[in-house]
Order: sequence, then structure tokens, then C-alpha cells
Amino acid sequence: MTRAGSPRIGGYAGLAALGLLAALVARRPELAVLAAPFALALALGVGGGREPKPRLDVAFDRERALEGDVVGVRLDVRSDEPIERLELMLVVPDGLAVAEGSNAHGVRLGWEDDRELTFSLRCERWGSYVLGDVRVRARGRLGLVVWEHALQFPHELRVYPQPQALHRVVQPRATQPFTGNDVARVQGDGLEFADLRPFLPGDRVRSINWRASARRDQLIVNLRHPERNADVILFLDSFVDARRGSRSSLELAVRAAAAIASRYLERRDRVGLVSFGGVLRWLTPGMGLTQRYRIVDALLETEVVFNYAWKDVSIIPARTLPPQALVVAVTPLLDERSVGALLDLRARGYDLAVIEVSPLPFAEPGADELEQLAYRLWLLHRQELRSRYQSLGVAVVEWREDMSLEGALEGVRSFRRHARLVRG
Repeated sequence: MTRAGSPRIGGYAGLAALGLLAALVARRPELAVLAAPFALALALGVGGGREPKPRLDVAFDRERALEGDVVGVRLDVRSDEPIERLELMLVVPDGLAVAEGSNAHGVRLGWEDDRELTFSLRCERWGSYVLGDVRVRARGRLGLVVWEHALQFPHELRVYPQPQALHRVVQPRATQPFTGNDVARVQGDGLEFADLRPFLPGDRVRSINWRASARRDQLIVNLRHPERNADVILFLDSFVDARRGSRSSLELAVRAAAAIASRYLERRDRVGLVSFGGVLRWLTPGMGLTQRYRIVDALLETEVVFNYAWKDVSIIPARTLPPQALVVAVTPLLDERSVGALLDLRARGYDLAVIEVSPLPFAEPGADELEQLAYRLWLLHRQELRSRYQSLGVAVVEWREDMSLEGALEGVRSFRRHARLVRG
């Protein structure tokens, strides 16, 4: 706990000092007589006042929550000596709001007295919050002396985005030799039917297709595709944030990345994260619930940091981008550094899909003809940029807040199916 503050004198102090000063200047004793009661009250109030020393503690009923959840807060106040009036207020940061009760209280404490003050906060926006900034104000017996302090009881509260259910995601083109939910192209032990072939010594009896064997008058066995997992890297562009009011493209990108990561982890794929911006952050691919919390915690700390230095994919650690990994980029396609990095990943042979968090809802065409012309040229430039990616076989799908993320992913899958047929 840290504390900072100093006592100050209020109430009649200014009035008493003004009366005495007027009596001395005017040389009129009657003014001094009028100011004497105020001066006496000031002397009694100041002289008999001792700085109160309350003991405080702040507790929260949880450290992690979802958007919309309510978090309980408890303030414990204790004092060995009486305090005529003690005012407490917990500073509530933006993104949180008081749901029930009040974050400001005034109490009177007696000898060895203690109080428990409770209220609750509603988590209105995802993010990582540091709570525990308590402002304290204590008053003397006559209210003439006021002590003010700022106390710190650091508690971290992580508010996660509301989970968005995704039934299907983009199917990786390459799999890893570990069990998962992705159907591999190779043939082996699995559930997905692949082909038929004649029986060979060493084949299992349970793989015999008796109906096909009866038709061909020889033993025929089923060939199947094994179920494997894949490496998926989420590429989050944090160079630029298009913003209007409380809405921003980075907030939408974080929500989309969290939902996509959760769905891939449910499929037992290995998922990693690269936050590519002014500050580079990364997580090597992993599996399970622990990796999910690591990814979401890293997403909560994502912010736009302005940096004019040119960056490319060479600064990303090699172990963060495994060979044959599927890279799902969530980006507004506004910064040339992220645009160039994605093209470089495609040139290096990575399987790439781009979800474009559209900046159009955050931009206005303008009022005059010149601004509208610039706006149309900007739209043409963005269309040309999408065409560059698509000519390289990269799916680029525009996604907005009023659109379903599931629909955007379906657009990626449709493009990849069409591109595969064209190549064939």
C-alpha cells in the first residue's frame, strides 16, 4: 500500500484570518472581537486534531471475468481511534461501471471500530485493468481540518471478450503427424473413407469391405484418411487502429482472433500468435486450455504503439512460424508494413488466409468534391490490394461488425475451394 497526501485547513479558517487582518489594518478592536470566536474555534479545531490513521483493505471476488459479468468489491476499514467522518472512494476506470451500490462511502468510526463496505462493478469492455486506487478524506471533530490521501491496493482484473461460437473454421492444407480433428490427405488408420484396394498379407480383418468383396469375388479392403492436427498461427495487425467514438478496428480484430483461436484449440490443433505492430509479441504454438488463456491474455494486452521503423517477417522468431502452418491474418490492411509482411509470408510458401477488418465504417467520404474523389481513389486502392492477394491464391474476405464472423470464414473456405479447382 502506498499513500500520499497532506492535511488542509478549511471551514472558518479563512474567515477568522480575514477578520484579524482587518482589525490590525483598521486599528479597530471591535473587528478583533468579532473574529475572536472564529479564531477560538479554529484553535480548538486545529490544536486538538490528530491525523487519523485508518487501515484499509480492498478485495475482489474474482480476478478473471467475461464482458457483462458483475464483480463484487469489498472495502474493509478499521481504526483504533475514533474518526468523526471518513470518506472513501474507489476509482473506477473506463470500461467498468458501478452495477450495484456506490463506489463512494462516508462512515464514522469509533474506538477499535471496523466497517465492511460492499458494492459491485459491471465489466462493460474487455481489457486488463489495474484496480485498487482508493481516495481517502478524513475530517476533524469540528470539520476544520481535512486530511486527504491516495492509497494504492493494486489488483489486476482481466475481462475477456464474450466467446463467439464458430461451427467451422478454415481447413488447413497441411497437417502434422499428431492426432487431431483434421482429415489428412495421406492414407492410414482413420475414420474418413479414402479408397478400395485388394487384400494384402498383413491387412487387418476389420478393414475388409465384405460387400465389395462379394461383388468382385476377392477380398477388398477399405483405405481411410487419418485424423491429424495442424499448426495455426494467428497474425494480428496492431500497427494502425481505425477508431470512431468507442468503436475501433483493433477491438473487432481482438474479438475475432479470440474466437478463431478458441475454435482451433477445441479441434486439438496447435495454435500460436503473432501480434505484428509497433511492439512485436508472439506465442509459440501450443494446445489445450492453458494455451487458450495465454493467447487471450496476450490479446488483452494488444495496443497500438506508433513506430516508424520498417519491419518485416525476418524479425519474427523462426520457431513461432512452423513450416506448413496455416496463417490466419486479422488486419485492416492499412499499414504497408503489415501488407508487405503478409505478401512475404505467402512468397515463403505459407498457407495464408486474410480476414480484413473493414475500416470503411470508421471513415467518411467527406463533404466537398475533392474529399469524395480522394475517398473513391482510396476504395480503388483497397480493391487493387485485395486483387494482388487473390492473384497469389490468398483468400481475402472483408468483415464488419454487423456481419457474422462465421459468414466471413465461409467466404474464405469458398475461395480456397475455387482456387484449388482452378489450380487442378
